Amino acid sequence: MSLHFKPCVSRNACSEDGTHCRACGRSHGEVAKTRTLVNQLTEFLLETGYDNQDDFFDYLNKKVGKKIRHAKTET
Repeated sequence: MSLHFKPCVSRNACSEDGTHCRACGRSHGEVAKTRTLVNQLTEFLLETGYDNQDDFFDYLNKKVGKKIRHAKTET
C-alpha cells in the first residue's frame, strides 16, 4: 500500500474534531508530530544561523531518503 503526504492548504484549514483532519485526511497524531518536527527544525536553524536553508533541507532529504531505502531492504 502506498501513501502520499497531503498537507492542509493552511493552518486554519486543518480540523481538530474527530480522529482525522477533514481537510487533509491525516490523523491528528500525524499532524501533531509533523508540527513538532517543523518546530524543532525551525529552532535548530535559528540556533545555527544557517543562511542556506535550502541546502540544509536538500541534505536532509538525501540522508533521510537513503535511511528509508536501507530500512526497507532490511525488512
